[in-house]
Amino acid sequence: MNEPAPQVIKMYAAREEIYPREIKGKYVSLRWLFVWLTQLVFYCGPWLQWNGRQAVLFDLGARKFYIFGIVLWPQDFIYLAALLIISAYLLFLATAVAGRVWCGFACPQTVYTEIFLWIERKFEGNRSARMALDKQPPSLKKFAKKTGKHLTWIALALWTGFTFVGYFTPIKVLGSEAFTLSFGPWEWFWVVFYAFATYGNAGWMREQVCKYMCPYARFQSSMFDKDTLIISYDKERGEPRAPISKSKQQTGNGSCIDCSLCVQVCPTGIDIRNGLQYECIGCASCVDACNSVMDKIGQPRGLVRYTTEHGLVNKYTPAQIRERTFRPRVRIYTAILGLIVCAAAASLYLRTPLKMDVIRDRGSMGREVEDGMIENVYRLQIMNTSERGHTYQIRVSGLDTLKQVTADQVTVAATETKGYPIRLRVAHGVGKPGSNKIDVELTAIDEPSLHVKEHAVFIIPR
Repeated sequence: MNEPAPQVIKMYAAREEIYPREIKGKYVSLRWLFVWLTQLVFYCGPWLQWNGRQAVLFDLGARKFYIFGIVLWPQDFIYLAALLIISAYLLFLATAVAGRVWCGFACPQTVYTEIFLWIERKFEGNRSARMALDKQPPSLKKFAKKTGKHLTWIALALWTGFTFVGYFTPIKVLGSEAFTLSFGPWEWFWVVFYAFATYGNAGWMREQVCKYMCPYARFQSSMFDKDTLIISYDKERGEPRAPISKSKQQTGNGSCIDCSLCVQVCPTGIDIRNGLQYECIGCASCVDACNSVMDKIGQPRGLVRYTTEHGLVNKYTPAQIRERTFRPRVRIYTAILGLIVCAAAASLYLRTPLKMDVIRDRGSMGREVEDGMIENVYRLQIMNTSERGHTYQIRVSGLDTLKQVTADQVTVAATETKGYPIRLRVAHGVGKPGSNKIDVELTAIDEPSLHVKEHAVFIIPR
């Protein structure tokens, strides 16, 4: 008796090449608007100047972050945490209201895929031409088109990597280093790494990143509900599908003529008529494609549209859908986001661009000097976080006869940290043996409102 042949179960499906069709429409124009806006900000950001320096620079070597008129130090890490929290809540809010609108219009993967596809079309032609070209045997013409496309991709990817590193190394310095190919090892690594990631993700992997690598696609459903705007196919209106006759639409058929344009324009290759799928990035290309077909056959637009599950089932009007947008979940997200933004903005506005640490010399716990005076030695670690140098007046208080022996003024340059030693003395018999609390104050002479006070301990020998 012959045994049945063993079954082979594939753990991973081979990728089927997707050739997104070019389409025109409202949402495609909106997506390209975001492409231009995001890339203008990204590519132009390092070249902007502010007070004679790069406007946006994350100088990891000097441990200073410059963001226009704000200079942040490692001690200001709380603002980075606030920024990350604000970004997360913005994403949650946008997803609760409009689904994966971030993925479809502003995600870097979407943006660079659009740019790389545009370059591909310029070299290889439209969808049909690209499909035909890939099926052709090797030839000089095919080699020239493919080589030109990939060289352009690589050039754009390298410029993208260069720009990215320009946010961490002054872009003008980086430009002169690029001209002579004298990058440091880390600069070489990040330029090449970021360029390789851009070239690989946007040129080769494309929808694979959205479907298999991006975690957002996997947990987005936890932020959806039946009042979240999603791209939906109106099955009640569209079914049963049937090609339109040459004379007129056949009686009894739905509005969908099964032209498959919605599938051809989808960058992830799904069929929106099968319902909401995690691969859908919400780019709305299928909406533009379907609307263009409806215009041609004289049918109302909206067979595929942005709507909600409740709106589709209950046939809500656009006004009713908008009214249900501000539901409790959205209100909670908005309130929390508003509180965090206001708190971060207020903290940043009230932030004093001056910090000081008083560090007592532990090698000398307190010693008796001439005239019976007791002396302690300290080091003031002064951090001027503003972009203007200041001369500061040092004042001490907390004990009778407490005085400063060293100079009571110190100058600190803009965005500089300076250690300044001071010696303090009190008369013998003043204060109790052991620790005595004192205050050290620092005030800018040219700007009295710039003022900090720190507590310290004065040791009197027992």
